[in-house]
Amino acid sequence: MVLATMLWGGNYICGRFLADALPPTLLNTIRWAISSVLLWAILLVKRKSLPLLSMWKEFFILGFFGVFAFSTLVYAGLQSISASSAGMITAGIPVAILLFTPLILKEKISMRAWIGTGISIFGVILLFQGMQGRDTDDSFTGQFAILLACIAWALYTVYGKYYGRKTDPLTLTAGAAVYGTVLSAFSCIGTVDPQAVHLDAAAILAILYVSTFASVIAYLAWNAGVRVVGAGTAAPFINLLPVWTVVFGLVLLNEELAVLTLAGGIITITGALLASYRGTAAQGAKRASD
Repeated sequence: MVLATMLWGGNYICGRFLADALPPTLLNTIRWAISSVLLWAILLVKRKSLPLLSMWKEFFILGFFGVFAFSTLVYAGLQSISASSAGMITAGIPVAILLFTPLILKEKISMRAWIGTGISIFGVILLFQGMQGRDTDDSFTGQFAILLACIAWALYTVYGKYYGRKTDPLTLTAGAAVYGTVLSAFSCIGTVDPQAVHLDAAAILAILYVSTFASVIAYLAWNAGVRVVGAGTAAPFINLLPVWTVVFGLVLLNEELAVLTLAGGIITITGALLASYRGTAAQGAKRASD
């Protein structure tokens, strides 16, 4: 599970690195097209079918929120804010999951979870205050895009848990990847300028990383860990994602982190841990990583 979150953290680094190489919609399309083929191949090895037609509604909803909206918004946000800042904001994902859980799954949330939610929201506010004026003129746009990505991932997580009653996680992920790729491809029509594409060997390697290590391998690693320790124990590990993102951003991209931003991130992670510990959000956070 630690390996999985580390690989996901690398996705933010590559997304920031590729900001000047590919438009967000095209990057997302290429990434998930490759991932879809790999996931489908895994299903074939396991002798499982992919019911793209009979489960089109489930795959479409999950593909829209978890593959198309989340990834595109993350890559769009990384064009104007640092990877470490984006990672800090996504520390609020477990909290967003908690907010949607009673609305969609009709599950009761504990008082401990609501207190943790409030702490995390306060931390996110500090994050935004700490990042104001530090990046480009469009930094608020980038921050808002990452915040919307958190909401999209929370909806993907909660709906994924709901639809998980019908089939296994691997089939759901593969189906969502296929439909999300199609949606991403459509979003490229009329929005991608060929002159904005600047690929070199390093960019191609980064694309291969986000398509394999940050998608398929991280998914397999996470689920292998969940099978050993259980979903409840595994859930808080998702909070390592912003930690890895910050570490990689500081070390690999030479990014700087304001004290207020760091404080906001720590508070957000603390609140998320409190909210997800033995709570309903802990059940949903496992799906968030799939």
